[in-house]
Amino acid sequence: MSDTEPSADLLYTPEHEWVLRTGPTTVRIGITDYAQEQLGDVVFVQLPAVGDDVTAGTSLGEVESTKSVSDVFAPLTAKVIAVNEDLDASPEKVNSGPYSDGWLIELEAESAESLDESVASMLDAAGYAGITAG
Repeated sequence: MSDTEPSADLLYTPEHEWVLRTGPTTVRIGITDYAQEQLGDVVFVQLPAVGDDVTAGTSLGEVESTKSVSDVFAPLTAKVIAVNEDLDASPEKVNSGPYSDGWLIELEAESAESLDESVASMLDAAGYAGITAG
């Protein structure tokens, strides 16, 4: 997978987050290449703490760039199980590898069924390409 191309392995949200299912109840989340391009040079990332609960559709953190500050929205209701601590010292990884070492957080859903329901409403690569082409 390219560090900048949307992948068929990922799911996407209309708010420009990508979601990778990493297990029956777990996902890894980041912002898309399109989002980081719109932001410009990322200089700071604010993320929730491990153990925090996030609610689908609400802000779970912020990505600050030289141009603006943008919210990152939770694509599902879940518990934070990992945070990319490398971004504290190197927030530019969001720009250089949005789909690799620029990931943001990992979440764990309550059950495989609830995660299945959440991902069913997300966009595939073609669907996401349709909203960024305009």
